[in-house]
Amino acid sequence: MATLANYPDYSLYANAFGFLRQPLNFSPIESDADVIITGVPFDMASTGRSGSRMGPGAIRQISTNLAWEGKRWPWTFNLLESIKIADCGDLVFDCGDAGQMCERLEAHASGLLVQGKTLLTFGGDHFVTLPLLRAHAKHFGKMALIHFDAHTDTYDQGSKFDHGTMFYHAPNEGLIDPTHSVQIGIRTEHCNKLGFNVISADTANDWSVAQIVEQIKATVGDMPVYLTFDIDCLDPAYAPGTGTPVCGGITSDKALKIIRELQGINLIGMDVVEVSPAYDHADITALAAATIATDLLHLWATQKQ
Repeated sequence: MATLANYPDYSLYANAFGFLRQPLNFSPIESDADVIITGVPFDMASTGRSGSRMGPGAIRQISTNLAWEGKRWPWTFNLLESIKIADCGDLVFDCGDAGQMCERLEAHASGLLVQGKTLLTFGGDHFVTLPLLRAHAKHFGKMALIHFDAHTDTYDQGSKFDHGTMFYHAPNEGLIDPTHSVQIGIRTEHCNKLGFNVISADTANDWSVAQIVEQIKATVGDMPVYLTFDIDCLDPAYAPGTGTPVCGGITSDKALKIIRELQGINLIGMDVVEVSPAYDHADITALAAATIATDLLHLWATQKQ
């Protein structure tokens, strides 16, 4: 007798439980997966519009639109034949307890890294990157950061939990080396006291992809690289569903082309954050985030080939 499991499901809307239709695995340490995907439904550090706690679910749901391709254009290999991916669902923490979220996320990441796993994490607001950097620094030492954003997030004011302060704390905690780090798409007021290399949005829009990638690779060198992508790096025309949208950003096309040309860097961890689906009526932002995440997986997979 035929069962539902006998039929391949290429639907663009059904059974979207794990990212790219990967089955949920709540025991990721015991899996044979190379990359573990974790959602962090947290937006208590947001200074603008809340709602990014719903981001992980929105990214997973829209990823059905990407899962049907064997070889995703323009990559020349089948991702799921090249690496193994497991989606372990969302981090569990007590609602309203930001300190507990940090402790549990750092412990979760540390446990996976010790087992040789690589992490792709979905925010949530951008503050979730700080506990992730703490875990990665324990394992890899001081890292270079590739940071796509409209904001530098190097502000020294604000509360203990503020999504504009992570990259002030991270260098001061010795997690990243700002002189070997680069921030792309910045278009808000900032004072760079920490030594980050900044490619502002107007420069990024004027430069070619080749020029941007050359600058990034020259900056990070052969250091272990953590890549974080705040979706508000994109212009609101391409990502309206975010908490702090800023006009004048880069296009989704340019962002994807930059990521695809970063082959050769020592990529050791990555996240995509700040998707707030309630401010986007057509899943434009979630689709951009899911596509960026898929290309990041392809980029990481090139290291395995």
